[in-house]
Amino acid sequence: MREEMAQREASELLRGQRKPRSPYGWDLLVALWLLAFYEPVVTEGHLRRKNLEFIFIRFSAWEFAGCDKLWAGLVTTLCHRVRQHFGALPLSVFHVLGSRPRFASGFSQREWILKTGTCLRLWGLLLLLGVGIAILLVALLVPGIKDHHALKVVGSAVASLSGSSLVLGALSILKNFLVSEKKKIERLTNSERFAGQLGFMSKIREEVDVLVDFLAFMEVFERRRLRVVLEITGLDLCYPEKVAGVFNAMATLLSDAEAPFIFLLAVDPSVIVPCLEQTGCMKGLADNGYLYLNRAVSLPFSIPETGARSRLRSVEAAIRTREDLMYRVIAGNMAKSRGHQTPLVAPPGWREADSEAVAWIHEAFRCLHDASDVLSSYLPDNGANVRRIVNTIPITLRLLLHRSGGSGILSPRAAAAWVVLADRWPCRLSWTLQCLEDAGQSIPGADPAGKSLWSIFQEHAGELSALRQPLGKVLSLDGDPELFQAFLSRDFPFGAAEARELLGVTVNLDHSIRRQMGLLRALDRL
Repeated sequence: MREEMAQREASELLRGQRKPRSPYGWDLLVALWLLAFYEPVVTEGHLRRKNLEFIFIRFSAWEFAGCDKLWAGLVTTLCHRVRQHFGALPLSVFHVLGSRPRFASGFSQREWILKTGTCLRLWGLLLLLGVGIAILLVALLVPGIKDHHALKVVGSAVASLSGSSLVLGALSILKNFLVSEKKKIERLTNSERFAGQLGFMSKIREEVDVLVDFLAFMEVFERRRLRVVLEITGLDLCYPEKVAGVFNAMATLLSDAEAPFIFLLAVDPSVIVPCLEQTGCMKGLADNGYLYLNRAVSLPFSIPETGARSRLRSVEAAIRTREDLMYRVIAGNMAKSRGHQTPLVAPPGWREADSEAVAWIHEAFRCLHDASDVLSSYLPDNGANVRRIVNTIPITLRLLLHRSGGSGILSPRAAAAWVVLADRWPCRLSWTLQCLEDAGQSIPGADPAGKSLWSIFQEHAGELSALRQPLGKVLSLDGDPELFQAFLSRDFPFGAAEARELLGVTVNLDHSIRRQMGLLRALDRL
């Protein structure tokens, strides 16, 4: 979007259009003069302008999840950022003296029209103020008229009335300068007496309308189109009522067809849809959450499956946060020679055992980051899952070294693959481990230690299929079943002995899933 802004700006200048301006420096004085004495006009030339400016506003719903009215947080964030972008003074003057642009009649290219009424009122007040001061001075200083009290009263009254009107206007500007729109809305939200009244939303709407009119004024002043882009994230971490409130706020802001707002709604529909369907205030309106989303979203964009290069970038970004592993040194060495054994640089004072753990961790991360290693193709698309895997691998390897004393049968690559397996298919792996445990307990001497995990899963896949209903939510956590088969049967054929060694150091697998499966199997056999 920023590239589009720059390209359009350059093309408009090549066409010979006037250079855009911003309300800063000397142009601020011009903006204040136009705000006070001129009315903007939307001409045909303005409508043909292609250059535009995006005002980006990020709104994390999770930051406002604790407040009673999440939608109020959205509106206050909007008002605060716009005030921050243009400055408090132009917006304060607009509240008192500004006016919304009107459309030109015909093909006139005149963008500013003098406010005749405002100028006449101002000159009238100044004239009255001058007359009142003159009468007062005459009544006080001229010797023959000093004793006429009536003249003093008339002069004082005229000067006071005209002067008070000017002072009230200046105080109104000062009030709007000191009390922002954000503070006004927060005051309305906190008022229990007013919040329950029907006029509450209309007051909020009035503040938004002033903001929209101000943006329309600034479009004409800056000689370019303005669009406020609100990026809404974290909505799938909030309560259903909060989610519905944000959608209502979006509908309020977009109810004006000419509103210069663009909403980028970054959500997981599988989480948002149940929230909309469960909210009491959306009954009858969002009984089918997917239909409601189709009505609310004008340009759906589902992010495609992550490619191999993007997945590796995500891994690199996650590993770079592990400063305790000195990944910057390792990444620099890997960049020099792909596939070369990474040299280890241990900081002074580390124990030998910890240095060995760091070596294992570096090797595991190298396998994750190597595009030629098949393990990198099994990494999840979700960046949060990638970070979770990167954070889990060091803990798993340290525990594995501690338990085995450095003489284990597993390599760092195998341990990293096990962490990926537990993250991608927690239900199927838990089922296989539970079947492995039950087989060793039920028949003495029939320990399947020589079997592979994939063969154990195949033997009991039918039983898992029969338990699809009670295990439905857990099964939904798993990734692609075909990839699970390829992972265990071809690329990483873990055996029962390896699984038992790794189970004791597995920290990213919810063991309550296995307990639930064990209980279901026991009940099924009664």
